[in-house]
Amino acid sequence: MLSTTTTTYLELIGNGKTYRVPPYQRDYSWTGEEWEDFWNDVVDLHQEPDSRHYMGAVVVQAEGDREFLIIDGQQRLATIGILTLAIIRKLHRMADGNVDPDRNRARAGELRSRFIGEKDPASLIESSRLNLNENDDPFYQDYLVQLRDPHNPRGLPRSGALLWQCSRFFADRLDELPDVRDDGEALTKILSETIARRLLFIRITVDDDLNAYTVFETLNARGLELTTTDLLKNYLFSKVTAPGDLDALKRRWQSLIATVAQERFSDFLRYHLLCERPNIRKQRLFKLVRERVGTPEQVFGLLEALDARAELFSALSDVNHEYWTDLPDAKPFVRELVLFRARQMTPLLFAAWERFRWEAPDDFVRILKLVTVVTFRYSIVSALNPNALEPVYHAAAKAMLDGSAGSPRGVFELLRPIHVDDDRFRSDFAHLSVPARGQRKKLAKYILCRLEADARSGPCDHETDPATIEHILPQNPAEEWSEDFRKPQREAAIDRLGNLTLIESGLGRDLGNASFAEKRPAYARSGYALTNRIPELAPEEWTFALLETRQQELSKRAAHLWRADFEE
Repeated sequence: MLSTTTTTYLELIGNGKTYRVPPYQRDYSWTGEEWEDFWNDVVDLHQEPDSRHYMGAVVVQAEGDREFLIIDGQQRLATIGILTLAIIRKLHRMADGNVDPDRNRARAGELRSRFIGEKDPASLIESSRLNLNENDDPFYQDYLVQLRDPHNPRGLPRSGALLWQCSRFFADRLDELPDVRDDGEALTKILSETIARRLLFIRITVDDDLNAYTVFETLNARGLELTTTDLLKNYLFSKVTAPGDLDALKRRWQSLIATVAQERFSDFLRYHLLCERPNIRKQRLFKLVRERVGTPEQVFGLLEALDARAELFSALSDVNHEYWTDLPDAKPFVRELVLFRARQMTPLLFAAWERFRWEAPDDFVRILKLVTVVTFRYSIVSALNPNALEPVYHAAAKAMLDGSAGSPRGVFELLRPIHVDDDRFRSDFAHLSVPARGQRKKLAKYILCRLEADARSGPCDHETDPATIEHILPQNPAEEWSEDFRKPQREAAIDRLGNLTLIESGLGRDLGNASFAEKRPAYARSGYALTNRIPELAPEEWTFALLETRQQELSKRAAHLWRADFEE
């Protein structure tokens, strides 16, 4: 499957080997932080002649005895190439300044021949053994390799600008290095000895793109890593060769990524495939696509299918997406799914959208509500095994798409294995703790506002309501609370939902760590129904038993609030 060799940079780049970044792999991405880090490594090596520095793994795919595709490692190899060219450029500047001109020009020529490439004898254009991707290579070859300055650096695209800034960065650092500033021999040794012989790599050579992907999944090499999306993209583009088709594919790919976002594409693809096949892990995505897609027609077919679902995937994370303009009843449930950080139901929502969007949009909303209820009961309150969700949602999605589940009620029957019944839900809710701080604070306020809205029979929106969350037993209770809450009880009680309540910011501002006797009058004045009832429940003191009584009452209210339309 692969061969692994520990190698110096000289061995990696020498003996006529050529390296090519696949045409549609991502652009050059390193910036000042990575350049500075790499430069410091080089300087440390230069100052400690007996040391070595490990640069991580470079994964390449062999296309011949001396021709390789770079699967992982292009950022490092491009950066070393730019530093090499900066050293060659400085030697030419020294020669032009009459500093040992003949020897420095000879040194520059020897370094170029050994580390960059040969000059074409007919055109006299310098060549390079390293070729970057389609966006970066023209600037790299026509300017950096030829030692030319761009006419308008400010007009360069982002990655081209980074390549040029990297070149200027190393030029400045070389000028600042005291012992090589005017010494061509010492400057040459920075490359021919320090970089060439004491930077070590593990070169992993694979024989096909599937093995390249397998190796990639196990590596965490230094730098800005290649992503699963990059590898999938490279594979799809490798199957399309006609120039017109490549242009069309590039347009469609860019449009797709603009909709779903680069970092979310692999999740999107997995949910798309889960509509048809069960148990698809991220680690198998590349293999599965490779099995299904082998011709240009299949590439375009996959992108067309993805494009049909891309906007919905984006809309499920954005309550303000234009999809919900004509379907405003969906917004509260979209907002809840975002709050719950729930994604496993995405295949079912793909299928429901395609089934009901035009003919019965209200049924899509009913399914959206159903999955929020299932999620709240299963994941938020009962905290059950998340691995059980995807197989059930896959089966429901497939049933919708093949017509065996034709209604929201039919979907509910398919989701019963992950629907927590009332008895279990009330029991788990009665013991629910939700820390009202950090990322969970918004969830705590959402639950309290839903309960409050039900108690007062009026609106209470967790995103707009000005209430603060009050801890009846304070987060940092004074010693006087120890009579009602022993220390183990105290720690368990603070974040219990029965210990939390909403209160006007003006009333709650000065309560802090006050005693319950001091807090009780403020609760009695509160306009929040659940808070106003606390003095009635606890007329003299707040105890662990009363907290549990209050939470039991809240659990009964919750059972009819978070309830599917189809429950009996």
